[in-house]
Amino acid sequence: MSFRFLLFLFGFGLTVIGFSYIIIYLNLLSLGYNFLDYVKFISRRIECINVIFGLLIISIVIFTKGGKDELYL
Repeated sequence: MSFRFLLFLFGFGLTVIGFSYIIIYLNLLSLGYNFLDYVKFISRRIECINVIFGLLIISIVIFTKGGKDELYL
């Protein structure tokens, strides 16, 4: 159970890091980039792709069945 909790926290951390970089890169729109250029830019940055990895890890942890000794609430 603690491994799944730590994996959940790891996925949550990746998601938070990725979303904060996406928000930081919103400043590019004020520099003259249009929205399509912005999406192309963030889709190539590994720190923004952390959002996808983090959400994937969180989904796996939430939707997979636990071991036989875990507490079901």
